[in-house]
Amino acid sequence: MSKDIYLKSCNTDDAKLWPYFQDGLRRIDYVLTYNVQMPQSTHKQSSKSCLCCRFKREPKIPPAHEDPELAAQEQRLDYHADDQRLRREEFEENLREMGLEMEKEEGTKLPGVGFLKIHAPWDVLCREAEFMKLKMPTTKIYKVSQGSSIVEKVNMFLQKVTAPLQPKVGENQTENEKHLSYPFSREKQHLMYLILVLSLQILYEQWASYSIFYKYQPIGLVRKYFGEKVGLYFAWLGVYTQMLIPAAIVGVIVFLYGCATVDNNIPSMEVCDERNNITMCPMCDRACSYWKLVTACGTARASHLFDNAATVFFAIFMALWATMFMEHWKRRQMRLNYVWDMTSFEDGEVKNVKLTCRDRMPAYMTIITMMIFVTLAIVFGVVLYRVSIMTALHMSSTPTFRTNIRATVKTTAAIINLIIIIIMDEVYGAIARWLTIMEVPKTDKSFEERLIFKTFILKFANAFTPIVYLAFFRVKSLCFTLQCAHAGCLMELCIQLCITMLGKQLIQNNLFEIGVPKLKKMLRQRKIDKNHQEELNRTLHRHEKDHFLGPFVGLNPEYMEMIIQFGMVTLFVASFPLAPLFALLNNVIEIRLDAKKFVTELRRPIAVRAKDIGIWYTLLRGISKVAVIVNAFVISFTSDFIPRLVYQHMYSPDGTLHGFVNHTLSYFNVSHFQPGTEPMVPMHLGYKVDVCRYKDYRDPPWSDTPYEFSREFWAILAARLAFVIVFQNVVMLMSDFVDWLIPDIPKDISIQIHKERNLVVELFMKQERGKKYRNTGSSNTQSSSVTCSHRTGSL
Repeated sequence: MSKDIYLKSCNTDDAKLWPYFQDGLRRIDYVLTYNVQMPQSTHKQSSKSCLCCRFKREPKIPPAHEDPELAAQEQRLDYHADDQRLRREEFEENLREMGLEMEKEEGTKLPGVGFLKIHAPWDVLCREAEFMKLKMPTTKIYKVSQGSSIVEKVNMFLQKVTAPLQPKVGENQTENEKHLSYPFSREKQHLMYLILVLSLQILYEQWASYSIFYKYQPIGLVRKYFGEKVGLYFAWLGVYTQMLIPAAIVGVIVFLYGCATVDNNIPSMEVCDERNNITMCPMCDRACSYWKLVTACGTARASHLFDNAATVFFAIFMALWATMFMEHWKRRQMRLNYVWDMTSFEDGEVKNVKLTCRDRMPAYMTIITMMIFVTLAIVFGVVLYRVSIMTALHMSSTPTFRTNIRATVKTTAAIINLIIIIIMDEVYGAIARWLTIMEVPKTDKSFEERLIFKTFILKFANAFTPIVYLAFFRVKSLCFTLQCAHAGCLMELCIQLCITMLGKQLIQNNLFEIGVPKLKKMLRQRKIDKNHQEELNRTLHRHEKDHFLGPFVGLNPEYMEMIIQFGMVTLFVASFPLAPLFALLNNVIEIRLDAKKFVTELRRPIAVRAKDIGIWYTLLRGISKVAVIVNAFVISFTSDFIPRLVYQHMYSPDGTLHGFVNHTLSYFNVSHFQPGTEPMVPMHLGYKVDVCRYKDYRDPPWSDTPYEFSREFWAILAARLAFVIVFQNVVMLMSDFVDWLIPDIPKDISIQIHKERNLVVELFMKQERGKKYRNTGSSNTQSSSVTCSHRTGSL
């Protein structure tokens, strides 16, 4: 490929697509913007001389009528403006040394804004492409085999079935053919060709539209326009959303199973049976009074929807699902690397300089101290709120407030936690960046990885601290206020997880991503007169209009919200089977929302080459492993699955769950209330209460060891610990087996990579033989002509 071909391919009917310099010949490849500030000093010096003499200037003596403080402030601003100008000039000089050509445009249409238009000549592009070992497609085309005949037939069938779901971009028509790629070389330009220019309108119509939410993404076009790093993010998001479909279906089936069996559930039937006449102990001191267990009928029935026999199956399924998702993404990533010619890509960044323990200690000690303090503060605040609001509602004289007290406390506490999480997320993001700057990483990659890790740790703890507290640290003691409802803590955990997940997706992810950019855009437009704005829209160039777009802040916020969602889906899925369904619905909108944001709201990011998603894969892997342990503890200690199992096989007289509710309730003598904690209205139920019941496994007050843990408690505790060990090891073993069974690299891709290497060698050997034959032929022709002329001369 020569320079003439390059210019011809780029100038074919693209006068409106590409802006040019004022000469109309050199195309603008990149635009930098800066604030134009007229410096107070009028003399011009070179960068080095100004930097050396800037500090030797004598301070100006302000006039007698001028305020000395204002004069000093103006002098500092003058120095600051000069310093920015000198740095910019030095940066521009470095760009010129690299061979780039530039053109300035200051304050012509947008006052206070300067544009530095950059053009990369053909020789510079060739040099950098050869230095980066950038793979370019050659003129050689070969057919891509799909493996065996059976696999090929299956793939053809799937292509026909999914044809209506494919975007109409034309890139899917040549899936069976591929151009042979080779690292760019200026000596072999004649073997390579240039891909046609991509129009942004195609991405807007076939990717950034909500009306085509059911179609696949044109990942190839996304990668061509935004680069491999952005393309990998949207490819990963697409795979994650696609894998959520089976998880959502199974979760809905588990939920429907709970709905279908709720009428036949014996424990909830016993709770709702008024004939049992069980009197429960007060839920708070003084203000609360005794209550009937039958009033918890609705909570017990609702708890069965999530706490049933199918919960264990769903937890095992989600553990295997997480492994399948990771393996599927690795194979998909490898396939994209092959299609994008990134299989031999190596990051040219130098290895990170490891910091010593002394360097890390200030930042990490700050993180640990802050996390402990914030976690304890949040837990204490939630407990304090629950106790105070429950007492206030019980003391209220309004009947409306006294109904559904537990539901009101649970819901409002979850909403307060959600608000705290959203606020602290922003705080933690700033703190993580500050801590990373303190470590002074040596490279951009090191800075990004450390920032991601710290942000993830802080935001993960912020989002899951209330959930972990409800799941494992609700106090089970004679303090009835801090105990869960009779149906168990699983229902409260479900409410907290549901409100946190839906609230973050609706408010933090979607509303902020839509509302905040729209608000900023509206505020920018209000500063400009409507008539002046219409005139600017007609006269401004493309790069001047793009100046009003929002800056690209990176992919870390996009990844972070999806990683937190992945934790919501996998870590506590045993308590909320509908989490995959809500995540699926959110991600279908999230894909198009992010696409529209990238196409219409943000400035085009710098294309960055990458062959994987980096540290995010490690975080996903860690979450999927921790999820197995967390779900084992949720099933064992948070739900009533193990107590029901132990009662049915050890204590039930007929092998059923009849009598299970009475078995889980302990006795308390009301005369043992501590002074000042007994109910103010002991006759609230209309009769005197001598003994009340509470949910726990403790000896009765008339035994030799009153209120101590009973034998049933230790038997159930042993069963719970045994279940955790068995569940964890069995599921881990199954996950490792699935990981071992599925190869990371698809077999057809491995074959194609080997075939492509052989074809590259064959192509260039053929070119060398042709060149050698042409040189030999030309030399023979020259020697024969010399011989003929010699003979003619002798004659």
